[in-house]
Amino acid sequence: MSAEREVISYQELFIGGRWTEPAGGDVIDVVSPVTEQVVGRVPYATAADVDAAVAAARAAFDHGPWPRTPLAERIAVVTRIKDLIAERHQELAELITLQNGSPLAFSVRGQALSAVGAFGAALAVAAGFRPEEERTGVAGPVLVRREPVGVVAAVTPWNVPQMTIAAKLAPALLTGCCVVLKPSPETPLDANWLADVCVEAGLPDGVLSVLPGGRDTGAHLVGHPDVDKVAFTGSVAAGKAVMAAAADNLTRVSLELGGKSAAILLDDADLATAVPAIVAGTCGANSGQACVALTRVLVPDARYDEVATALTRAFAALPVGDPADPATVVGPLVTRAQQQRNLEYVRIGRDEGATVLTGGGVPDGLTRGWYVEPTLLGDVTNDMRVAREEIFGPVVCLIRYGTEGEAVEIANDSDFGLSGAVFSADGERAAAVARRVRTGTITVNGFRLDLAAPFGGFKHSGLGREFGPEGLESYVEYQTLNLPRPATD
Repeated sequence: MSAEREVISYQELFIGGRWTEPAGGDVIDVVSPVTEQVVGRVPYATAADVDAAVAAARAAFDHGPWPRTPLAERIAVVTRIKDLIAERHQELAELITLQNGSPLAFSVRGQALSAVGAFGAALAVAAGFRPEEERTGVAGPVLVRREPVGVVAAVTPWNVPQMTIAAKLAPALLTGCCVVLKPSPETPLDANWLADVCVEAGLPDGVLSVLPGGRDTGAHLVGHPDVDKVAFTGSVAAGKAVMAAAADNLTRVSLELGGKSAAILLDDADLATAVPAIVAGTCGANSGQACVALTRVLVPDARYDEVATALTRAFAALPVGDPADPATVVGPLVTRAQQQRNLEYVRIGRDEGATVLTGGGVPDGLTRGWYVEPTLLGDVTNDMRVAREEIFGPVVCLIRYGTEGEAVEIANDSDFGLSGAVFSADGERAAAVARRVRTGTITVNGFRLDLAAPFGGFKHSGLGREFGPEGLESYVEYQTLNLPRPATD
């Protein structure tokens, strides 16, 4: 990760399955969050490049072989993509660490291997996928057909780029769709890397394009009249803009947006179980840059001091530093703007009356790079901005509650509903409380995302679901074919 590292440079865009001269001359510089030096450079996709990519996808879908390829053959190609990522996962993990500062241990487990897992889970669902099924209708037999939705615009964020790409690309390809992928301008290198993997795996021309760019690129893509579905992961504000842009064409939209998830510690919670899970679900999840992070920790009044002490010790002990070091748990944030945003929220929390129990600043000796100490804010109430707004970093709020019912009320008193956890010595009691929390995914006595189950959010956390059968179904349209009534004597 030294400043002397050779810059990874691309001069062409991957459009319609081929590396192609870009329409414009602007470039994106990929800057290391560790050294603050340029480590990569890619062309900036213009509106003309978007038009070319969508036209290639439209032609491939309307006239090409991919949507008409038998499911077994599509499964074989996607399996090769998965296997190639698995074989080269260490290379991919190091590339992601280079461009967005994810600690290498997380880049291996939570970035590269999670993408492999997402492809594998989609393949498992596809093995039982039924393109057609005959049903007994009221007036006669009907054939219900599942057709690919068409051209998909996949817009992905910088925090877990390959995981969010896999969540969209795998089901889209398996159902027979063609995809135009717009990765975040902060992290385009791994998307270009994946393009070469897809070529090697035998994905036909036209089925995939990769267009690094900013908001203007994304806006032109999601508002394009030849796009049939938009699959987006990002902020609430951006999700609203995507939905508005897609509305003019009645383009189908799925949105995986932000979170402000609650971890509820019941009065009998075992801290030996709860504390490591909360650390893993906050600072240990990509240095806190995760939409599913357990950023509100709800604690009974009687155990507040005990929990505050345990979490303070755990946060203070986390290794912070060079993400290329396998021992590092908390690396830098992806940009200087993210670092300053986190530090500003700590200031806001102090002004609102919160107490900084540990952290709150830039770690000693790490003045170069965009680091923020693992930070625990105590004495937080649920009406404070730090408890209501997504900070997206290693900043966690500790909130008191009185009764179990009050804990559920606080957990639900949020614009978000993406993830969560409940901790208790009694698993059935914890599960009963979990059922009362309005959130898309919630874990009993842990922190987990299961790739075989639907993932998505309530309220401002999004629309639709990824993963599981539900994730595959979001890339199909249904056609009802009314069959002739059987002949009667």
